[in-house]
Amino acid sequence: MNSLTVRVARWSARHPWRAIVGWLVFVVLCLGAGSAVGTNSAKTADYRVGEAGRAEALAAEAHLERRSAEQVLISSRSGGALDQEAARAAAKDLTDRMRRLPEVAGVADPLPSGDRRTLMVEVTLKGEERDAKDKVDALLAQTAAVQKSHPGLLLEETGSPSVSKGVDQQRSDDLALSEAITLPVTLLTLLVVFGSVTMAGVPLLLALSSIAAAVGLSMVVSHVSPDAGVGTNVILMIGLAVGVDYTLFHLKREREERARSGGRLSSEALVELAAATSGRAVVVSGFAVVASTATLYLASDVIFSSLATGTIVVVLVAVASSLTALPALLVKLGRRAERRASRRAERGKPVRRVRGQGGGRMWDALLRPAARHPLATLCVSVLALLALVLPLTGLKITEMSRDTHSREIPAMRVYDRLNEAFPEQRVTHQVVVRADASRSAEVTAALRQVARRAEADPLFTGASRIRTSADERTSTLELKVPYLGDSEEAYDSLDRLRDDFLPATAGRITGAEYGVSGDVARYADYPAHQNGKLPLVLGALLLVTFAMTVYAFRSVVLGLLGVALNLLSAAAALGLLVLVFQGTWAEGLLGFESTGSIGSRVPLFLFVILFGLSMDYQVFVVSRIREAALAGVPTRQAVLDGIRSSASVVTSAAVVMTTVFASFVFLHIIEMKQIGFVLAAAVLIDAFVVRVMVLPAAMLLLGERSWWPSRAVRRAPAGPEKSPSSRPAVDVR
Repeated sequence: MNSLTVRVARWSARHPWRAIVGWLVFVVLCLGAGSAVGTNSAKTADYRVGEAGRAEALAAEAHLERRSAEQVLISSRSGGALDQEAARAAAKDLTDRMRRLPEVAGVADPLPSGDRRTLMVEVTLKGEERDAKDKVDALLAQTAAVQKSHPGLLLEETGSPSVSKGVDQQRSDDLALSEAITLPVTLLTLLVVFGSVTMAGVPLLLALSSIAAAVGLSMVVSHVSPDAGVGTNVILMIGLAVGVDYTLFHLKREREERARSGGRLSSEALVELAAATSGRAVVVSGFAVVASTATLYLASDVIFSSLATGTIVVVLVAVASSLTALPALLVKLGRRAERRASRRAERGKPVRRVRGQGGGRMWDALLRPAARHPLATLCVSVLALLALVLPLTGLKITEMSRDTHSREIPAMRVYDRLNEAFPEQRVTHQVVVRADASRSAEVTAALRQVARRAEADPLFTGASRIRTSADERTSTLELKVPYLGDSEEAYDSLDRLRDDFLPATAGRITGAEYGVSGDVARYADYPAHQNGKLPLVLGALLLVTFAMTVYAFRSVVLGLLGVALNLLSAAAALGLLVLVFQGTWAEGLLGFESTGSIGSRVPLFLFVILFGLSMDYQVFVVSRIREAALAGVPTRQAVLDGIRSSASVVTSAAVVMTTVFASFVFLHIIEMKQIGFVLAAAVLIDAFVVRVMVLPAAMLLLGERSWWPSRAVRRAPAGPEKSPSSRPAVDVR
């Protein structure tokens, strides 16, 4: 009862108003600091990986990098033949307007399509590629102005900047929809658990305040680790899930102790007892999530670093709220309940009973197979999970490209029409070669030879362009490919350049550095980069999970068991994801168009986040088991009582988490749909199969060997076989 967790809770319980006001001030300060410094967004250079990244860096150093561009299509509004004279007039008007904009670097001459039904004007933007979407509004305004002046024509604009802007807007709308789904369902779940609007509102209120503080803090932290634009998404998703869960764990334990004490203990004492047990479990599980998520930094990728930063910040804030603001709120609510009970007693009315722990007939039925037939239950459960793992043999991982974005984005529909009218504009490879200035002529000759080979190859099309830097050390060659960026032909053309054309030309120049960049090169190199980092990240993840479990329970056996169960549930969820999203049978059900693959970020994100979140259930459930065992309850009974006593809170937490994650399935972005689905599936599998079937069966079979090498349980005085709910709470340190 003297641990830091208890001391913090004790202070908050004794000074509730100071703790509550202090928490609110902390939230306001976090938001204020974040607003003051702003978000430091990742730059183009932060995304560079693999050969494509090295080639882009070489081109950027020589000021030969490809700039972001917008394409404006001019066609007949009726869909018939294009009035060429009117189209040229509109193109001239558009060109004059665009060239006057400070955001524009240049405007190309109008280009007619092969069937002459469409005229394209390409506008190149100045500055960073990642900043282009913030400049596109000015271009769209000029396109709209020309459209108004030429009502008989149809002017439509697309390009990477306008597509990115559309994706951001769609993501924002999707998140609003997700919140509209998640918050009411979460509140309803908590109402069922507590039967009180006030008590149900506490977890939700603390979770939302934790999210607000985390958003502000993440803006500050972004100046150390740049934000890739996904930080807020992950803070909302993880923050609501763990924020409610941590509060729920603590709150349920306080109510159990209140029901057990029968009014003999004060609210302050009840809060201290809850802090000594569930409070410690929250701290351990919170730091387990943080430690697990930190392994994402080993991926050396700005997107994963951004995901890790958002998760770590919101989890730490959620833990802090459960140790400071929550005890204070519980004391204030407890005192109010005590006053009501006192008034009812004075009036001679019966005192309302406080809901205690949940077990119930349903959980008795669910636990019966593991209790009566642990070996059979273990074998059947593991075989069922392994059956879900089988689809992983067909796992196909790809980088989700621009071609996979929802066609509800207007710029994407124009993008499709651009690809149809100008197939030669679909893909551009940029070959970059750097050598001594004295070898400039050799480099140019080599690039011309590459261009000639490409002209004779059906994978390439159109005219090529060679540019050389002012210092003559770097040259670039642009080649067109008439296939979509996610097609096999586009990837074959990249392989042709990298494996055949360049080694036979630029590769023979002494001291030359060369590489191929472009969208397709990025799509190919990003998954390859992740696959190279995967063993390091997973190895660190397994080690961290094992170490945290051993620290929490002083048991090597439980550490190994926790790693095995986490691997099994994560692999089963990933197999289910492959079964659903790589096929087409669930397209109508979940509202997506299958790409025949899984997003390259999904598997690693799943393993890291799930290993952390699984510790919530692992720590909470096994803590209850160990608590009973330390009180002298035989291990077999301790396992069954511990799981039964934590049943309702684990169920409630799983429902909340599943609701949060499942709401992301309604998003339009395919990778976010996959992440939401796989995390929801993983939580359900972990909560209702692993923790109810596999874990108790395994621990029942292991018996006291579960605690090896710790001797604390074996030294515990033997007691009668009864539920820990009937015993005084003990500090499970």
